[in-house]
Order: sequence, then C-alpha cells, then structure tokens
Amino acid sequence: MRLLIANGYVIDPAQGTNTGKNLLIEDGRLVGLSSHSDGVPEGAEVFDATGLVVAPGFIDMHVHLREPGHEYKETIASGAAAAVAGGFTTVCAMPNTDPINDNAAVTRFVIEQAARAGLASVFPIGAITKNSDGTELAEMGEMKDAGIVAVSDDGRPVPTAGMMRRAMEYARGFDLPVIDHCEDKSLARGGMMHEGHWSLVLGLRGVPAAAEEVDAERNCLLAELTGARVHLAHVSTRGAIEAVRRAKEKGLPVTCEVAPHHWTLTDEAVSDYDTNTKMSPPLRSQDHIDALLEGLRDGTVDAIATDHAPHHADEKELEYDQAPFGIVGLETAVGLAMERLVNQGVISLERLVELCSTNPARILNLEERGTLRAGARADLTILDPELAWTFEVSRSKSKSRNTPFDGFTFRGAAVATLVGGRIVYLHPDYTRVIESHRAGTFVS
Repeated sequence: MRLLIANGYVIDPAQGTNTGKNLLIEDGRLVGLSSHSDGVPEGAEVFDATGLVVAPGFIDMHVHLREPGHEYKETIASGAAAAVAGGFTTVCAMPNTDPINDNAAVTRFVIEQAARAGLASVFPIGAITKNSDGTELAEMGEMKDAGIVAVSDDGRPVPTAGMMRRAMEYARGFDLPVIDHCEDKSLARGGMMHEGHWSLVLGLRGVPAAAEEVDAERNCLLAELTGARVHLAHVSTRGAIEAVRRAKEKGLPVTCEVAPHHWTLTDEAVSDYDTNTKMSPPLRSQDHIDALLEGLRDGTVDAIATDHAPHHADEKELEYDQAPFGIVGLETAVGLAMERLVNQGVISLERLVELCSTNPARILNLEERGTLRAGARADLTILDPELAWTFEVSRSKSKSRNTPFDGFTFRGAAVATLVGGRIVYLHPDYTRVIESHRAGTFVS
C-alpha cells in the first residue's frame, strides 16, 4: 500500500525539518519527503493534510495499563485505544501490574496483548527489583531479551542509595535507562497533597517538595558515580528541575519528564476535595509550576509523559485520604500542551514534537521511531493547531473516567494517528480522509 500525506507542514527535529512537504509511505515505512508541487505517485492514496502539522509519532514514556491483574480499570487494548485517540503511536507500560512485570514471562504477555489489539505499540518497562519491593534486583537481562526498554519500580521509589547504585550499575551493563519516581517516603509520610498553604487550609497531610528533591539529588549524584543513564519520572518541583539542570551542565546522562497536570493545575485545585486532583507527585504551588514551565522552555525537561493512571469510579469516590492516587491522561495531553504551552508562547510546535517524540525515542533507544527519515517506521501524529474541541470523558476510550479535565476546551488536537502506515484513529471532527483509508483496526 502507498499513502501520500499531501500538503502538510512537516516537523521533524531529528532531521532539522520544519517546512511544507509531502510525505510518502509504502508498506508501513517512510519513503521520503517531496515538494507540494510534485505529483501523486502512481497507485498512492492521498491524505490531504492542508493546514495540518505532520510529526513523527508521539511516544508516551509513562503509562499504567493495569493488565495483567486489574483489567477492570484498564486493559492493554483499551489503553492502546486511548493512546491513539490522544495522538500517541507508542506507549511504555509501567511494571506495577499483578503480577508485577519483574520477569520475561510478564514482559512477553504485555507485548503479545498489544499486538492483538493492533493499535498503539506498547513497550514494557521492567521492574528494578523483584516484586518492586526494593530488596533484590530483578533479572534485567532476561527482561530486555523479552522486550523491555527501561527499568523502574515506578510508584515504589528505590529506597536506599546503595540499592539504587547497584541497580544503576546493573542496568548500565544492559544499556537500559533507570527510571525513578523520586520520593523519600520518610519525608512524604503518608501525605495526600502538596505541603503548603492549601494543605494547611484543607486539613490534609502534605508532602513537602523536599521529599522529591532529596531523591532527585541522590539520583543525579549516583549517575555521576556510576555513569548509568537515569531518567526522573514526572518531575514536579523547582528543586528537582534545578538538580537535573545542574546534572546536564556537568554532562551527566540524566533526563527527566513532566506530566501535563503538573504544569496546568496548582494545589488550589484540591480545595473542593475532588479526588481527581489526587496524584503522586501531588499538584504543587505556582512557584513550582513556573519552574516546570521554565524547564520546558530552556531544554532542561526532555519529555512530556502523561502518567496515565486509570482507577475505577468506586475507588475514586472514597474520602480524599482513602482514594488512590492518579488520573487518566492519554486523551488530554496533546490538547493541554497545545492550549497551555504552544498557544501561550511557552514553547514552539517544534519543541513540542521534540518533547513528545524525538526525545522519548532517543532516551529509550527506539531507533525506528521519533523521526521521519526515509526507511523509518511510518508512525505519524498529525496535528490541527486550530481545531477547537472539548474533552468529554464520557466519550473516552479508556475504561476509567478519573480526570479533572472533563469539559475542558482546547485549541489544537491530534486529528489523525498512523501506526505502521495505517490510519488507526481519526478525530471525530475531522472528515477530509476518504473512506478507502479506513481499512484494518481503526478507532474513531
């Protein structure tokens, strides 16, 4: 099959491309770029991308797909459907399933389930320690052979510097990045929200920014000691951003991500005790948001990741201190980035593509993704920067509905998602693609 993405504006930071071009796809691979004035190649169907931005497929480095073990919250298939509806062609699944992904068998299961769904590609992230309990290293080599792209104990931070050093040294031997949720549990001590003015007003136990910053500093120091690649998950504080900035200035292999909710909402959003504002790390004060925005602007932040964390409605309807942490985010991330970052002049569209595609592919060594070079896998995210739309959680592809962004309006959306050259999602407000393109598994 040949498909020409015609008349679009192509952005590919990996190649320094930022211009109007056509893009030809053949048999799931990118053939190359051509001028808008060139004709349609023989036998090619045409996707008219006039007024649209064509980018390498977006990659979410941090999602929770809940399968195996908690399929009532999310399955790999439903999470993949939410991913492509949000413009993500690839997602990386955290290991906190049941059983935990600390062995090759679970890794293979996740990959097989994703292949059956036939939507977004899913790359598993393996546990750092067996059962993610922080005491004994998992078999990273076996999991890498089975398909993991990184290791993390996710919401269970590696508890000691000694164990983290061992993990970094072990992971370095397999060229796997170590992803850490930075939180000193002795400082967090059961907190429900950010420690500050609003936690005092609301009478909720707070988590100080220092709980994140202590572990961020530790991990950066250990990266220098071990030479291992270290990635800080969902950074939310000024001090953590500054730790990463200093590490980068030293040339250390340290990267980080931020989640949309952390640069969109402050801890004041907790004031009505809506459990959809409860997440870990917690929503922070405006000073911390300002630091995240500066990190996005100046290159300190490497990636935007959703930390998509589905929970059943019954769980989120508990009292605030009893409800689980986390929100869904795959279908709102691009809208929030367009509305709050690009449209407000914080970053450019090219920088957005870098954060959502180029850099995640580089960090995770996904060589066939994150670029539009000839021969690369034909994963594309096509954006309409001007499309006005409203997120209605009742129409979400996810099995869960735990979001604070229901009813939010945006300008800018992913209107088409292509995985391996197949159009697997079209935005319901976008109608320019002919019916013959709607072959195979397709989400609308």
